[in-house]
Amino acid sequence: MLNNIKNLLKDKVTIIAILTTIGIAIISLIKLGKAPIQINNIDKVEHALAYFILTFVWLVALRRTKISKLLIVFCCFLYGIIIEALQVTITSYRSGEILDVIANTTGILIAFIIYNSFFKKNKAI
Repeated sequence: MLNNIKNLLKDKVTIIAILTTIGIAIISLIKLGKAPIQINNIDKVEHALAYFILTFVWLVALRRTKISKLLIVFCCFLYGIIIEALQVTITSYRSGEILDVIANTTGILIAFIIYNSFFKKNKAI
């Protein structure tokens, strides 16, 4: 088990995936100030982008393992739901929204589609 963890951490992409996961949690749970320019629903684009990056990096990091791509996608989806639930339960300044989960899911699905289309064309990578 410890050797498996060491092997995962040797790969820099795995470290980037772990840091991305931690970064999304931190940004999602800290109190952020108001943006100087207000654009309606820009946060949904930010959610989709964050979860696109999260999913794509994990898919790349674990591409040489036997872990199913669908399991990775499901874990990213579940992670998004957990973060939304934590926003409601452990913070008083953040709110969990179903539209955020939909935006997260959109980013996850786009990452999955792009990953599959890119790595099917470039099997040598």
